[in-house]
Amino acid sequence: VQLVESGGGLVQTGESLTLSCTASEFVFDGHAMIWVRQAPGKAREGVAGIGSDDSPHVATFMKGGVTDSSDNAKNTAFLEIHNVKPEDTAVYYCAVDKQMYGFSWYLGAWTYWGQGTQVTVSS
Repeated sequence: VQLVESGGGLVQTGESLTLSCTASEFVFDGHAMIWVRQAPGKAREGVAGIGSDDSPHVATFMKGGVTDSSDNAKNTAFLEIHNVKPEDTAVYYCAVDKQMYGFSWYLGAWTYWGQGTQVTVSS
């Protein structure tokens, strides 16, 4: 399984940003996936994800600020971040697991990770 994130870059506060996660040898349909970010000097934290039962999950600190979706035909998942703030500056990763039932915020439970894409929000 290979995951490639894209869509990061420099954005202004208040703008929206869409990140993509394209998978090879893996289909998102029926499997769990998660978006994780790591800000400078901080630990990785889960942002949002979709469970194996298609249930949506959004971290409390991102409520109302993200839209998580996937396009099975393109084998790509998307994370749209609305109204970005400087504190959203981080490297954003996607991760998936073939065996997970449901969803987990425990990052150690996720098997496959992408290389990450940098998002920098200027004030």
